[in-house]
Amino acid sequence: MAEPPKISFPCAYPIRIIGVESDGFARRVLDVVRIHDHHVSPDNVNLRHSNRGKYVSVAVTMTATGEDQLRALHADLMKLNDVKMVL
Repeated sequence: MAEPPKISFPCAYPIRIIGVESDGFARRVLDVVRIHDHHVSPDNVNLRHSNRGKYVSVAVTMTATGEDQLRALHADLMKLNDVKMVL
């Protein structure tokens, strides 16, 4: 079986966080992302609301420095109550 391609770090790394629409959801997500990449700017963040408005998707392009950083970020995001999925 072929080994999946390795990522060359550091790199621009897009992530998408999907969760229940609530006041401050995007801010809480961005606060967690900034713990792992202090340089994320609002220009690198896009919001998309579901058709019925129940869910929101926060897309962030960050600078990934390694697999440990990405694992820790995923774990911290999943600790947020409103987060349903991190892609």
